[in-house]
Amino acid sequence: MSAQSAERASHAGAAVPTRLALLASAAAGLPGDRALLLALQQATAGLGGLGGVVHRRDPGSGALRLMAVSGLAPAVTEAWAGLPEDGDSAPARAVRGVSEVWLTGDVAGVGASGTASVPLPGPDGPVGALSVFTVASAAPDPDQWSLLRSVAAWAVEHLDTPASDGTYVPHEPFLRTLRGLRVGFVTVDDDWRVTFANEEAERLLAVGRVQPGTVFWDFPATRVHGLEAQCRRAAAEGRPVGFDVRWPTDQRLYHVRLDPVPGSGLAVSFLDVTDRRLGQGAGSAEEGAMAARTARMGVLTVALAEAVTSQDVVRAVAEHVLPAFGADGLVVEALEAGRVRVVDSVGYPHEFLSRIDGIPLAANTAVTEALRTRTPAFVESTAAFTERYPNLKRLTAMSPMKAWAFLPLIASGHAVGCCVVSFARPRSFDEEERALLTALSGLVAQALERARLYDVEHTRARGLQRDLLPRTLPSLPAASAAARYLPAGRGGDEVGGDWYDVIPLSADRVAIVIGDVMGHGITEAATMGRLRTAVRTLADLELEPAELLGHLNELVGDLGYDHYATCAYAVYDPVTRTCSFCLAGHPPPLVVHPDGTVHSPELTVNPPLGAAEPPFDVHEVRLPDESLLVFCTDGLVESATRDTEEGLAQLRRTLAEEVSRTPYFDVDPPDDGGDLDRLCDHIVSALVPDREETTDDAALLVTRIRGTPAADVVSYDLPHDPRAAGQARAHVRDRLAGWDLEQLAMTTELLVSELVGNVVRHAQGPIRLRLLRSRSLICEVYDHSLTTPRIRRAGYTDEGGRGLHLVAALSRRWGTRFLGDGKCIWTEQDLPSGS
Repeated sequence: MSAQSAERASHAGAAVPTRLALLASAAAGLPGDRALLLALQQATAGLGGLGGVVHRRDPGSGALRLMAVSGLAPAVTEAWAGLPEDGDSAPARAVRGVSEVWLTGDVAGVGASGTASVPLPGPDGPVGALSVFTVASAAPDPDQWSLLRSVAAWAVEHLDTPASDGTYVPHEPFLRTLRGLRVGFVTVDDDWRVTFANEEAERLLAVGRVQPGTVFWDFPATRVHGLEAQCRRAAAEGRPVGFDVRWPTDQRLYHVRLDPVPGSGLAVSFLDVTDRRLGQGAGSAEEGAMAARTARMGVLTVALAEAVTSQDVVRAVAEHVLPAFGADGLVVEALEAGRVRVVDSVGYPHEFLSRIDGIPLAANTAVTEALRTRTPAFVESTAAFTERYPNLKRLTAMSPMKAWAFLPLIASGHAVGCCVVSFARPRSFDEEERALLTALSGLVAQALERARLYDVEHTRARGLQRDLLPRTLPSLPAASAAARYLPAGRGGDEVGGDWYDVIPLSADRVAIVIGDVMGHGITEAATMGRLRTAVRTLADLELEPAELLGHLNELVGDLGYDHYATCAYAVYDPVTRTCSFCLAGHPPPLVVHPDGTVHSPELTVNPPLGAAEPPFDVHEVRLPDESLLVFCTDGLVESATRDTEEGLAQLRRTLAEEVSRTPYFDVDPPDDGGDLDRLCDHIVSALVPDREETTDDAALLVTRIRGTPAADVVSYDLPHDPRAAGQARAHVRDRLAGWDLEQLAMTTELLVSELVGNVVRHAQGPIRLRLLRSRSLICEVYDHSLTTPRIRRAGYTDEGGRGLHLVAALSRRWGTRFLGDGKCIWTEQDLPSGS
């Protein structure tokens, strides 16, 4: 008997009382169908099977009716729903022969190597059958048959058992027996609190007597690498898991078995396999090597459970499978729309991969044949490969490999791809290697299917988020900006809600905004898009910062109690050189002065949007010309190793060091785009050095501000009477002549004459005219009325009502913004070419 077979026999023999104890304890209070499912899961785990079924014989029709199923895809289950008693299936033979039955080969597309069936005993003969589908090519050993018969005898009592009242707990005799077993045995509930531990388990945990109710992870010994991840995986998937670990208390190798118990938690058993694994005693070197491979496969199981992307899956297989078998190459391919696509590879040249990428499933290749037949293929030499696939002789010559294992990846009953493990020299594959590689393909298939779904959804989500963020930031007369968006690297399996924007306003003013929707996911990304759109709409209405955040707060509040967002909104006026800040739960910006000093303004931070109660506090800060405003979200400054305050302090130091060594100010000619981009890159590399380890999205926005030169702005007070229009025209002529813009004089006179005349007729004084020369010519007329000018349709005989039509026709754009004591009507005109 091989080491692996010996271990199976030993573990199965030790597991019989364990599994019966689990059944007895877990069945209390369960209805019959759930008790049957529990029994089936224990039988499947005992044989290391893929799944199983329980049938009951219908005395009237003689048919076998499906009562419970575990581990089968819905399409496969249909084939087992009703079986004829006189058929050739393993359950039918077991019922007719009143004995155990072993049939080799895959049946009805399950993907198994064999089927083991035992009858369900009744007073007048079998009443049904319990069957397990296995990956082993050999029949169950005597201990495993004993386990199946014992579970079947227990299950027959629950075919029609209703739920009990929970007052009878028939497991105490079993638990007393379990205390003296040499196999460590622990049961934990759904909250990971210990409900039972035998003496061997207490020795392994090294704590003396284990008190029920203690959290399993509170024992230092349970922190062995991979144990918690495997336990949580077994509980989440509801499937048994087995793997080897080196136990820290005695440094021996234990095979750990995890058996989920529906409604009751998890059973954990520990079997010492040190001698068997290392080939000591009667074990051979080959058995030791096989044991080492099996142990490595246990580590692989943990790595695959933690894999997120398809590349993660390939890296896990390359790291744990290739060394275990002495392999030199790996190709993982996925089936997409009838073609086989290369996901990733190790050990192959790019030219070869390009030739095999996208091969149709209908083609005659080793990979497509394995996918069509769902049968692994092991090719031991180039000559054998060429003999089997003569049409691929030229392709084989391009490959550096000389032996291959083609493993179809079958998940949820359908083919998802193929895993090709290859070797640089010819080699043979013994039965145990073939069995282990075949079992491995099932693990890889499940991980790859999950990862491919993640890849597709994550790509779509990232695309959505990129589309919601500005593709480029405008370069404006008063501001130029650069930004970085950093998606989460590790653990960030969903998109975030970070956003930023730079919005041009009237009179060369600029709005700077950054925000973060709390949480991660498509919903948060969509909320971010809604908020960014709302900010742009409200900014176009020229709302003051506090009023704008008030509207945003209402919008977030309407989304529900579980939606919150932080936001910083600032408006910079280049004429007055003041910046108005308003913060809703967001970190304040840093200001870098032209002399290189880094300043953090003292600003009141209001609660986040969705939790705030307006009004919001507004702070006006006068800023030196050419200052830098640095905004960020908490993902940039906060991490598992530092809090927000520590991160902001590091950001301040980074900014001070960088501006001291690089001339970001007084550069002639200025290179805003390049300078600010380099500064952003330096900040990101300093604060987020390992992008793959980040767990939160982050945004960084750096803006350089500039004031309007005094020579490019002029203001005039006008009387509130009919003389105002004439005086306004005279001021326009004089100023445009001084600016060498006489070409715009006639148009500008018409515009200001119409705007001033409207104020005299319909609004309140005093009146003020302001002209700004920038990339365009800006004309502004101020009054003390809050009425809104609107374009209206004038009739053929109306003497008025066409003034704003004229304004709209003569200007590139125009609008109104409201102030605390009135309003301003403004127009913009393009400058003549060459100005």
